[in-house]
Amino acid sequence: MADDLRHALRRDLERAVRGEVSFDAQSRALTTMDASNYRRVPVAVVAPYDADDVAAALAVCRSHGVPVVPRGGGTSIAGQATGTGVVLDFTRHMHRIVSLSPEALTARVQPGVVLDDLRRAAAAHGLTFGPDPSTHSRCTLGGMIGNNACGAHSVAWGTTADNVRALECLTYGGEPLRTAEPLRADLRELVDGHLALLRTGYPQQLPRRISGYALDALLPERGRDLARALTGSEGTLAVITEAEVRLVPAPPVRVLVVLGYPDEGAAADAANGLLPYGPLTVEGMAADLVGGEAAELLPRGGAWLFVEMPGTGEAEALRRLADAVGSVVVTDPVAQRALWRIREEAAGTATRTPGGAEAWPGWEDCAVPPARLGAYLRDFRSLLREYGLHGTPYGHFGDGCIHVRIDFDLLGAAGVARFRRFSEDVADLVVAHGGSLSGEHGDGQARAELLPRMYGEELVALFGRFKDALDPAGGLNPGMLVRPAPLDGNLRFAVLPRRPVDVAFGYPQDGGDFSAAVRRCVGVAKCRDTGGGPGEGVMCPSYRATREERHSTRGRARLLHEMLAGEVVTGGWRSPEVADALDLCLSCKGCRTDCPVGVDMATYKAEFLHHHYRRRPRPASHYLMGGLPTWLRAAAPAAGTVNALARVRPLAALARRAAGVAPERELPLLAEESFVRWWRRQEEEEEEPPAPGAGAGATVVLWPDTFTDRFSPEVGRAAVRVLQAAGLRVVLPPGRVCCGLTWVSTGRLDRARRVMRRTVRRMAPVVAAGRPVVVLEPSCAAALRTDLPELLGTDEAAALAGSVRTFAQVLEEAAPGWTPPRLDRAVTGQTHCHQHAVLGDAAERRLRARAGLNGSLASGCCGLAGNFGFERGHYEVSVACAEDRLLPAVRAARPGTAVLADGFSCRTQLAQLAGVRARHLAELLADGL
Repeated sequence: MADDLRHALRRDLERAVRGEVSFDAQSRALTTMDASNYRRVPVAVVAPYDADDVAAALAVCRSHGVPVVPRGGGTSIAGQATGTGVVLDFTRHMHRIVSLSPEALTARVQPGVVLDDLRRAAAAHGLTFGPDPSTHSRCTLGGMIGNNACGAHSVAWGTTADNVRALECLTYGGEPLRTAEPLRADLRELVDGHLALLRTGYPQQLPRRISGYALDALLPERGRDLARALTGSEGTLAVITEAEVRLVPAPPVRVLVVLGYPDEGAAADAANGLLPYGPLTVEGMAADLVGGEAAELLPRGGAWLFVEMPGTGEAEALRRLADAVGSVVVTDPVAQRALWRIREEAAGTATRTPGGAEAWPGWEDCAVPPARLGAYLRDFRSLLREYGLHGTPYGHFGDGCIHVRIDFDLLGAAGVARFRRFSEDVADLVVAHGGSLSGEHGDGQARAELLPRMYGEELVALFGRFKDALDPAGGLNPGMLVRPAPLDGNLRFAVLPRRPVDVAFGYPQDGGDFSAAVRRCVGVAKCRDTGGGPGEGVMCPSYRATREERHSTRGRARLLHEMLAGEVVTGGWRSPEVADALDLCLSCKGCRTDCPVGVDMATYKAEFLHHHYRRRPRPASHYLMGGLPTWLRAAAPAAGTVNALARVRPLAALARRAAGVAPERELPLLAEESFVRWWRRQEEEEEEPPAPGAGAGATVVLWPDTFTDRFSPEVGRAAVRVLQAAGLRVVLPPGRVCCGLTWVSTGRLDRARRVMRRTVRRMAPVVAAGRPVVVLEPSCAAALRTDLPELLGTDEAAALAGSVRTFAQVLEEAAPGWTPPRLDRAVTGQTHCHQHAVLGDAAERRLRARAGLNGSLASGCCGLAGNFGFERGHYEVSVACAEDRLLPAVRAARPGTAVLADGFSCRTQLAQLAGVRARHLAELLADGL
């Protein structure tokens, strides 16, 4: 777009629209992609406040001849949420549930309402909204209507089209379009002139026919249902401003039956036979997508059907009648949720083949009649083999709808050409089985070009006339459905560098390629989930605090992608747009585990900061807090004096300003006697208690991390008592060691490597002796387990990482016969985010149970996150993160409940924001000895 047109468009939009109007590079970069293979660069992003704002934005765009793309959660898989004009973002303001009528079983919603928000509101009345795609925690009703989304429960409650009662829309031309009013005369004439074609041109016996326009909904015998015809039109006909949707009674009891079969073909053959028993869901997936602890929850088999039934009796009857090699009936809601999570996260886990290759959408969700599913899957597998491709089908077997990610090579011309040929052949295969090219997520750019193979040229031409009747200027989402862009154009990979980028970390899971690491984000946007409770994960605390896309893991990955592309974000590693988005990343590492595709934004942030400040001055906090171990070692001899000065308000304020510390923060006090000094004093003394090296059992090495050593030596002393009580011999590392965490988190990676190499050398004898290294501070343990080997890339570093154990892990492994003291006490608090993400807390949970420490710990991030919460400009977000889950959990605890937090940051945050003294697990157990 020419600069003068861009300037005029911006001027007119800012005058006409009350919501945000964004032409900046960051906002545009955040919306170049959805969850598909495609990328288109918009001119601007507009976040309208209401329907009047939508009308105003359309009027301005129309006057300048600029196209408009409506966008909800941005999780569309076929490219239809991307565009070259003005993107309307409905998630910021138009997310209100206008009304909810339990008597009429309806709700009126704005297009930006997230599905789970509607379901929570409906649940108060024993109701729900039936369609529930796996992105239910972040997809919007507007997006669901645009794509005619379905989800797992469509066998019981149908597609979104089956649950839309009325729509209020605006055309690109500015005309209101209310589906409750009589059908427009021109549309009636269009339909009545082609009755035979509309009655015979659509495949029959197909519950998941999503492809193309549902013009047959306008037939007189079908009530001339314009709302149904607009549902699934992908924002190409009108912009929805409000919708009336149907609610259904939620079954009071849901029982999950998991049935095992030898392979996916057998599961597919069985699925259709289960439908007469009235299931709520019949979902299928194969063993390729299941690993780790998840596999232990499933019955015997190589593929499974997840069948949800509305009662225990029905579930037991189904299990007895089902021809399965294994089965399990699950009635506990928590266990059901764990199993459903396996299925819901398949959209992410399927992006890597079992061999580790990248796999992509592109033939993501076709559907065939359920009775044909087994035969179709066998033919589909044969076609994959013919092309030398790999993919693992899963999805809605009861509806004959299949999802699959395939290891297309979309980086080179030959691979893209094969992608096109395969798409054409598989389209013919679907049609041969009486199916639909799209069974859930719409056609978008991925399949619209192939619609003539399914419908024929005459019916597709009628789609064009329908489009022209409602959008004669072609201003709404051009390139989708009608006169579509080619399926192999606008691929998002084409703009990435062809050669590996020079980076500091090894990225072992991505072949050392930073571009491949960034490509991991496929846009499913689990990081935008704001409704998770205890045990629901950590990711993404900054997004939960701000609700801004740029602060989500997906948003940051998109900006890094655009930084590598260099078209919209042009500053490379010096990019201010990327630096701004990463500034509020807490480096909690939650995405490393919670992201279905394993995006590790903490590592990407450290990498970016390393390059961003290379040969440039850094913020003061990078020098002071980033080099904390060095400064604390220098200050240790004068700890008492330092603490006294820190209590003098003017001096403390001056120190905070010089160090880049938030003025709202209290400076933590140094221990008068460090843990290491206490240890040495104990070794020199001969009276009881026994010296720290005592113990007849296995020898363990207790890591004196900076936070335990200099701030919380009482934690180290407690750990020594407990480990010795368990019969273990405790020793410290030979010489001064450090994990390098503070240098990594501030991106000072050259210094981090020097520190880590020295540590690896000094720890070599310990590692060679096979001694476990016990690390009490979870953030330091995580740095040793992941950052150290990924930054150094040596066998010695990997060996040290493999020796790292948490406090509970070493007790379980090295002292399996030890019985902890029985405390019989309630606990609350939080599992450290790094522990959740890197180390896992299964051993801690088992140890707490054996000690009688009852209660679950909150998930999430405390918000302090090492230096993050202390840095100037971060205080409000830090507090918001703590208020998300941790502080409410602590406030809700009964008197006498112990507050448990193994991380120094978590304990500090609780002390400063809630006036609560939290304890390390070692301290609680030591108290009970």
